[in-house]
Amino acid sequence: MSKTNTNGRAIAIVACIFLFGMISFVTNLAAPIGVIWKNQPVIGGSNMLGMMGNFMNFFAYLFMGIPAGNLLTKIGYKKTALLGIAFGFFGVLVQFLSGFSEGMTGFVIYLVGAFISGFSVCMLNTVVNPMLNQLGGGGNRGNQLNLIGGTFNSLLGTMTPMLVGALIGTVTKDTAMSDVNLVLYMAMGVFLVTFFVLLFVPIENPKQMEGDVKFEHTPFVFRHFTFGVIAIFVYVGVECGIPGTLNFYISDTTDAGAGVVGLNPTVQAVAVAGFAAGTYWFLMLVGRLISSFIASKVSSRAMMLTTTGTAIILILLAMFLPKTITGSLPVFTGSSFQVVTLPLGAILLVLCGLCTSIMWSSIFNLATEGLGKYTEKASGIFMMMVVGGGVLPLIQNAVADATLNYMLSYIVPLIGVVYMFCYAAFLSKNVNKDVQV
Repeated sequence: MSKTNTNGRAIAIVACIFLFGMISFVTNLAAPIGVIWKNQPVIGGSNMLGMMGNFMNFFAYLFMGIPAGNLLTKIGYKKTALLGIAFGFFGVLVQFLSGFSEGMTGFVIYLVGAFISGFSVCMLNTVVNPMLNQLGGGGNRGNQLNLIGGTFNSLLGTMTPMLVGALIGTVTKDTAMSDVNLVLYMAMGVFLVTFFVLLFVPIENPKQMEGDVKFEHTPFVFRHFTFGVIAIFVYVGVECGIPGTLNFYISDTTDAGAGVVGLNPTVQAVAVAGFAAGTYWFLMLVGRLISSFIASKVSSRAMMLTTTGTAIILILLAMFLPKTITGSLPVFTGSSFQVVTLPLGAILLVLCGLCTSIMWSSIFNLATEGLGKYTEKASGIFMMMVVGGGVLPLIQNAVADATLNYMLSYIVPLIGVVYMFCYAAFLSKNVNKDVQV
């Protein structure tokens, strides 16, 4: 391989790793920006409407999951990635433009931008994993690059709510989208630079499968896959609902909130909320790193049973412990790092990040076991089910609005985690081994 090709491949790898991070960066903008919109007079403090940006982002997966896979086979890795980047830039630009309109008009424009961004992250999710694997030459090297990309994804997922929280500080009715323009400029800049980098770097497509493959059935003929689809839907909703609602809970300065300012008179509630949610994503990063070392020795079923069982205990404790029982958590408060006092329930929800870290890969592994030629079709269906990340948090915050109780709303992720425990324990066994694959 020539030196020019080697350098071009190295540049493409770095660009793809940045795209891996941008997937998480753009997705995790929704919850902290939702805090701004929630406190606008036109929204009236509705947690459910504040979570609508997150819903629109994930709702796009329902429409783009399978088409994104079809684009990958029709126009190739590079063009699909470039199209996804273009959608990402445009989606963030529309969110930026929403700051120039007031009231419900601005909110609707923001939701349109979040929906467009959802198309982007769906397309990038579909293409980045196999493209990095291809650039690495497959095998262990390709898997290593995907792990590096996944780590960067978790890193930016950690930083996003922290950065937005630090920029916002304390939310009032006068807080506006313009207060987070720096974050939006950064996102658009990375998308723009990455687009032009990939535009001039040659990226080969993998060899297409030879011959026509006949599919006698759909993946849904496999019972363990069907239940696995539900588990993926539920998982993404749990993963996003726990920190998203936690962000609202801690930043809420009314009696329904965590009482952060009362416990820590010198801090800014939104900054603390952003860093607490960011710590959840950081623990997901830690969990993924740890699991990468033990996955070869511990089965996906065993990891799922352990983590879902632990998450059930943590959520139950968080729901029923009074917020007068407190603990300490190190966070960035907007000006410096310090240890703040939070309700113990909120800290236990942060710890759930360790549990959710391994669930996607474990469910995918269990649900696709024995699918053979149906695996690719199953992957496209899984991508559609990411829409759960928008649906379940929306339901959870509707419960919070109806009951005026954030902790009670965690009944929604609790039911989800119980289902995933049952999936690992009883529903993930392949009972269709006689189907031709």
